Amino acid sequence: MTETVTVAAPAELVDGPSSPPVLDVVVPVYNEETDLGVCVRRLHEYLGSGFPFPARITIADNASTDATLAVAELLAAELDDVRVVHLDAKGRGRALRTVWQESDAQVVAYMDVDLSTDLNALLPLVAPLVSGHSELAVGTRLGAGSRVVRGPKREFISRCYNLLLKASLRAHFSDAQCGFKAMRTDVARKLLPLVEDGEWFFDTELLVIAERAGLRIHEVPVDWIDDPDSRVDIVDTARKDLLGIWRLGRALGTGSLPLPELRRAVGREPLVPGVPLGMVGQLIRFALVGVGSTLAYALLYLLIQPMTGAQIANFTALLITAVANTAANRTFTFGVRGQAGMASHQFQGLLIFGFGLLVTSGSLFVLHHWAPGAPVQLELFVLVVANLIATIMRFIGLRWVFRETVRPALLTEAGAAIPPPSLRPPPAASTRSDEVR
Repeated sequence: MTETVTVAAPAELVDGPSSPPVLDVVVPVYNEETDLGVCVRRLHEYLGSGFPFPARITIADNASTDATLAVAELLAAELDDVRVVHLDAKGRGRALRTVWQESDAQVVAYMDVDLSTDLNALLPLVAPLVSGHSELAVGTRLGAGSRVVRGPKREFISRCYNLLLKASLRAHFSDAQCGFKAMRTDVARKLLPLVEDGEWFFDTELLVIAERAGLRIHEVPVDWIDDPDSRVDIVDTARKDLLGIWRLGRALGTGSLPLPELRRAVGREPLVPGVPLGMVGQLIRFALVGVGSTLAYALLYLLIQPMTGAQIANFTALLITAVANTAANRTFTFGVRGQAGMASHQFQGLLIFGFGLLVTSGSLFVLHHWAPGAPVQLELFVLVVANLIATIMRFIGLRWVFRETVRPALLTEAGAAIPPPSLRPPPAASTRSDEVR
């Protein structure tokens, strides 16, 4: 991908070197010739009227096909501390990655061109990063104290999406897609190479990886007014987000992301060793695995029963799904990674399977004793009820199985080998005084 960069240089840059700004605010745009001037002038006025940190505005043009680039270049020529970066490919995430990685500012941020978020939240967003308290900061429309004006459809979609992230990826932040975020630049340079998405899932992937690496994410409740002229394709975005969740979840499950290395580089060591995973999160993930296992069990039973009879079909279907269920709960529910202890976990899981077999086979025995000619549909109903009972006991049993392994896994993922802060080298200070090339 080729890239063209146009830089607006204020007079002091022409006359001599100047210190890099503390904050670089990126405004990614695509075909925004009408709104761009209003947005940038309003933001520029805000930053120049009492904002306590030196700041720069970077307009990131994502391959616009209208006059957006020309408008951006006029703004850069007119206003101090405004520059333009042009990319030949679309994608908000792609634009942010390009600018953030090359920025010489201490903190990088971005906001949507429509300025839906009240600018008074910018200082609370940036201050924890400048002070060193946090590594990332995000605006949230779903937190206590937020005030949001938008339609019920978008509100419903936003809340469902963030609930899905909490259930599937164990996310703890409240709002993944609010277009109002900031990050320390030294952290960005290490974190961004791990983020694959270049479009709308970029924000979610960035936050999930940061959270898993032990970075502190500061949330700022915002006042937010929905832009009625938003051009986001909700259906296409939802499809790509679901694919992104699947891809990221698989990467986390297989351990292909170098989270321990990232944590050692920019993360934080745990305060107290051995803090267990939350019961509520475990229950949600266990339930999701259980739903999938129950559907697989029912399908296998219906396929096998006509050939083998009820008892053998129940045993075979339960055995296959029990092995898969233990493996899924090991990684997804209880967060245990790696091969260590896998055989022992499966063996103990099969012992729990034995209890489930006793409950379900016993229910079949009782059914056939009282109704010898029971149809397969009634058999399946009785077995599903029996499996629900067995599932409750399975959750209790698996918590016992993984009682000693969740703790070391958390410490490994949390970077127990991280040296104390006094032994860590400070982040390398940027020596660049020129603009992005």
